[in-house]
Amino acid sequence: MGDALRSIRIATQDQSVLSTARAALSAAQNDGALEGFAVQQVTAWRDLVEAPPAPGDVLVLDSWLKGGNVYEMLRRLAGRTKCRTYVLIEGENHVAEPIARFSGATGVLERPITRAKLQDALGESGGPRPALASEGRGAATEDGPGFTFPETLLAELTGSGPGGEESAPAREEADAIMGALIDPATGLFNFSFLSYKLDEEFKRARRFHAPLACAMLGFESQASDETLRELSSIFLAASRDTDVLGRFDENSFLFLLPNTGPDGAEIMAQRVANTADESPLLDLVGDRLELSIGIANYPSPDIHRRDDLYASARQAFLEARQAGGGVVVSAL
Repeated sequence: MGDALRSIRIATQDQSVLSTARAALSAAQNDGALEGFAVQQVTAWRDLVEAPPAPGDVLVLDSWLKGGNVYEMLRRLAGRTKCRTYVLIEGENHVAEPIARFSGATGVLERPITRAKLQDALGESGGPRPALASEGRGAATEDGPGFTFPETLLAELTGSGPGGEESAPAREEADAIMGALIDPATGLFNFSFLSYKLDEEFKRARRFHAPLACAMLGFESQASDETLRELSSIFLAASRDTDVLGRFDENSFLFLLPNTGPDGAEIMAQRVANTADESPLLDLVGDRLELSIGIANYPSPDIHRRDDLYASARQAFLEARQAGGGVVVSAL
């Protein structure tokens, strides 16, 4: 590491990654930029746990590093390193960055590492996390591509082709990402990612003055995994690809509906309620499931934070449950 004060620690077994990074750093330093940095290789992510980078260092994790899934590595390293961390990805990938940030990274770097990319990364302080792009109900916005369902998300992350053909490492990576983001019983997003998305979507709605609906759905009894899968199929059939559907706890769910006002949210919720009522969905003791749905909407005079939006949706949900089921829209 010589006399360098800080390191760019790159976790990779690919020597071409190291050589391009060193060339990019050298070019920057020849022009007086990025002084005090040196590139250092890390061959196994466990080395990062045993010898964490210093706060001033920069960590780059190659997405194809052998020995584990990079997103799982990030989650395991959370709290152990106090430096900027980037995931090295293949080409333009609009999905990889929010997943990387959700897992604890500062951002992503696209291959190959160039002087400009390196300077941009090392010049950042982390800053606010960018929100996932969304679209209106049925029409795209200028924010970029819409959020995708888990299957599409995994295909984009792992680079599988349109025919679904994947390499063994890609399939292993997909399985690991699935375990980190998805509730296994329903195929919907799990609580951790749902909480992350609630924060992201609320910040986006507030920044762009766009409507955002939050719906809480659930039932009082217990249901089998088969019934939960049938219920999640009803949810998915009634939603758009930009809606975020997640399992909140054992018998409740949370929907985030970007660019959706009160009327659109109520129509979607009523469609779900009607379809569920027409389906023979039974709980564990054989009684019919009674679905309750509560809806809250932003903007609203009394909703200033994401917690206010959730609390309003939950209160409407409890009112619907006390009434014996159906749809209740918050009065806020």
